[in-house]
Amino acid sequence: MRSWKGADGVDLLKTLVERGLVYQTTGGERLAELLDGPPMTFYVGFDATAGSLHLGNLVPLMIARRLQQGGHVPVIVVGGGTALVGDPSGRSSERTFETSDTIARWADAIRAQLGRFIDFGPGGAVLLDNRTWLGELGLIDFLREVGRHFSVNRMLTADSVRLRLEGGISFLEFSYSLLQAYDFLHLFRTRGCTLQVGGSDQWGNIVAGIELIRRAEGAEAWGLTCPLVTTSSGEKMSKSQAGGAIWLDPEWTSPYDYYQFWMNVDDRDAAGFLRLYTFLGQDEILSLSVLEGADLRRVKERLAMEATAIVHGRAEAESAAMAARALFGGGGAGDPDAVPTLDLPSGRLTGGLTFLDLFVETGLCPTRSEVRRMAAQGGLYADGERIPDPALPVRSDGSANGSLLLRAGKKRYCRVRFL
Repeated sequence: MRSWKGADGVDLLKTLVERGLVYQTTGGERLAELLDGPPMTFYVGFDATAGSLHLGNLVPLMIARRLQQGGHVPVIVVGGGTALVGDPSGRSSERTFETSDTIARWADAIRAQLGRFIDFGPGGAVLLDNRTWLGELGLIDFLREVGRHFSVNRMLTADSVRLRLEGGISFLEFSYSLLQAYDFLHLFRTRGCTLQVGGSDQWGNIVAGIELIRRAEGAEAWGLTCPLVTTSSGEKMSKSQAGGAIWLDPEWTSPYDYYQFWMNVDDRDAAGFLRLYTFLGQDEILSLSVLEGADLRRVKERLAMEATAIVHGRAEAESAAMAARALFGGGGAGDPDAVPTLDLPSGRLTGGLTFLDLFVETGLCPTRSEVRRMAAQGGLYADGERIPDPALPVRSDGSANGSLLLRAGKKRYCRVRFL
């Protein structure tokens, strides 16, 4: 494959491939040439299906940031309109039908998060909500302009549709691909957007948009997808993690818990995640990837620090690292107050509060049955003392300085302060 170099001597597509950020592209060599040429406008979309982005959204965001650093112009679309329809990709059943007001509120929350990853300053990225143009579409006009370019026979072969045919798919979800394709056409017409970036599960929708632009405008457009990241154990690195969802909102997953998530990844995955989820140089990553045994902790500490700094800022990452040192040792002063904390009124101590209540309310255990199970296995602690019977009441004289440090398992902590 021929190599094209931009003004800074960087083969941008090759760099993305080397970092493990690319799964599929259209136009191969031509796209490589475009990415190392004059600035082009590209877009990435995130449907407002919750009040926060999650770990599965992070790889497309890393690509968007790298493309912006390479001189290209991002258009970030929050799917307040497409979320009203629901993407069937990768789902075995239809999404919960949410109200328009709920989706609008989620879209606002997601827009507030995106500034941590992308530069929206003067001359920077553009942030849009596709509800502003999809909401104005008339059905007849849409069917005549867009629907006539799509073959139902071809749409039925798309994985997102084909896998749902046996169990059933509503016309609402069946139309999703047309709406996302129209997004690409609209952005091509209004913003000069010629590249869409998305997850590998969006390949069919991206190709549909490229084909619509070709048919409607007689023009070329391009697509790039990132891989569905899996761990060495085969688990998806998305929002569905065994320990609970990994969200990018600090109110949903605290910076400390986010830092600990990266500290607890499989040893075999740490070096690879440095390439995907940080901006460290390849030389440093290579030097870290050869470490073994006890030195692997250094790899994970670097991963946790850099990944947390990208999402929550350097100060929060350093605070999380200090809290981890305070709890797990390893030298350094540490700051135990940076540990996730739940404040409760002191009156709860005289109202029959039990450890069953506390471990559920802090989120250390999802259910009371899980609290009992972990207690039976000797996995629950309060201020370093094992809790054999979680049904016992929490005594007012059993908390030091008006607080308790709870632990579930080896590494999940929460401080409870009684005010």
